Amino acid sequence: MTTPHTFAFRPLDPLKDAELLHSWVTHPKAAFWMMQDAKLEDVERAYMEIAADEHHHALLGLDAYGVPAFLMERYDPAHRELVGLYDPRPGDVGMHFLTPATDTPVRGFTRSVITAVMAHLFEDPAVERVVVEPDVSNTAVHALNEAVGFVPEREIRKPEKMALLSFCTREQFFEIQRSLAATAVTA
Repeated sequence: MTTPHTFAFRPLDPLKDAELLHSWVTHPKAAFWMMQDAKLEDVERAYMEIAADEHHHALLGLDAYGVPAFLMERYDPAHRELVGLYDPRPGDVGMHFLTPATDTPVRGFTRSVITAVMAHLFEDPAVERVVVEPDVSNTAVHALNEAVGFVPEREIRKPEKMALLSFCTREQFFEIQRSLAATAVTA
């Protein structure tokens, strides 16, 4: 049985949150974030660029006590990350998320995080489909993506990695959530 988690979101403050983010993105378990050797100033600069970008936004997911629990990024794939690699549709939004490494893992936490991220994205009525492009070798995130409704389309070559282009429509996500809720009621 997984523990339910409730999260809130707030915009990331590139200067105030840089030290926390630095500890998250440079941890060996965050290798797919590709900032392993980043200095604090590199993290500040990267997230200041995102904060200034109208097509890319970074948010912190906060636990029930208001403590930062994960990082979420949303971006417009017509302008960032996937330009020229697929044909974006109106209503597409790109997403990244990062849960920090912990010495005391909580069963179901990361799945709760990706579910909260997806629900947050779909709160925007303009969003019809979420696009992700994780590293092809990141099998853990592929399983999480599938669990919330993502369907892989194909591998694509990005400058920094081979990625698995995957999509999840609003309908796919909410159908999975309804199925899980029905299963929980009958269990």
